[in-house]
Amino acid sequence: MRISALILRILRQILRDKRTIALLVLAPILVLTMLHLVFDGKDYTPKIGLVDMPSAMLEKMDLKDADITKYSNEEKAKKDLANQKIDAYFILQQNKPSVHLEGSDPTVNGASLKQVQTALTSLKGPSNSKDLNVTYLHGSKDMGQFDYFGPVLLGFFVFFFVFLIAGVSFLRERTTGTLERLLSTPLRKWEIVVGYVAGFGIFTMVQATIIAAYAIYVLHMLMEGAFGYVLLITLLLSLTALTLGILLSSFANNELQMIQFIPLVVVPQIFFSGLFNLESISDWLSWIGPLTPLYYAADALRDVMIRGYGWKDIWVNVTVLAGFSLVFMLLNVIALRKYRKI
Repeated sequence: MRISALILRILRQILRDKRTIALLVLAPILVLTMLHLVFDGKDYTPKIGLVDMPSAMLEKMDLKDADITKYSNEEKAKKDLANQKIDAYFILQQNKPSVHLEGSDPTVNGASLKQVQTALTSLKGPSNSKDLNVTYLHGSKDMGQFDYFGPVLLGFFVFFFVFLIAGVSFLRERTTGTLERLLSTPLRKWEIVVGYVAGFGIFTMVQATIIAAYAIYVLHMLMEGAFGYVLLITLLLSLTALTLGILLSSFANNELQMIQFIPLVVVPQIFFSGLFNLESISDWLSWIGPLTPLYYAADALRDVMIRGYGWKDIWVNVTVLAGFSLVFMLLNVIALRKYRKI
């Protein structure tokens, strides 16, 4: 009898929390739908450039499964390869077939090589797939999946744990009455927000530094660029996660409701961060990526860690991350004024 009374109390408690009921049903549906759209999307079509290729050879080459761009000289092909407009370019050098790969994505490398080799098997004479010379602009043939996915995973885990810790900690400040007492002081609301961001920010900086250093120097994640840029990107991503976590905690009444934001706000970002090839995702869904902070952080981390790029190539992504943080801080000030009566 006492056990049944306890069961009824728990059921009533859950039924009164409509958001929890909705999350139990809608969150798995949302994640499963995204997985379906990602894995059931169109196959990736490699973008291959053909440099000064004779017309007679072009007619015989089987390239129907590739997106072909023709070049009259190699310099233009090299430029487009560096700008990631093509995945590889094919050229005959001293009557020997050569393919130059962008190299930063092992999956794309494999698809491009397979397409070139398929095309070469249809040719006779000196153009033999076994004699194919392969070079890489970034990475190498020994580059593994961990090297490619590593920058995205590094960014995701930094974002996830900072978001969770910041949100729950700020929620506790509110529910224990600490924030209410601060609001009764002469401190302005923007000063409170800046103070909390700076206070939590010191901890997140240390956390991001340790995670990045461990991934690169202990796990030996591929690192072609400067560690300072990796640190800058992870710190800005941490600041973005921190300000977003604090913002969303303003709309939660307890830790459970804060955790409910994870499958709705954090998990979907992993699908659009570059962990999966964005060109194979359904077109009507791919526009979500540029609206998420992890999209820019992952792109910048890959540029530094895999491609060895510097400031002139990552400044746009870095600026966007800083912009996200400023916007979330502004929304935090507004949330304290309008959306919560404390």
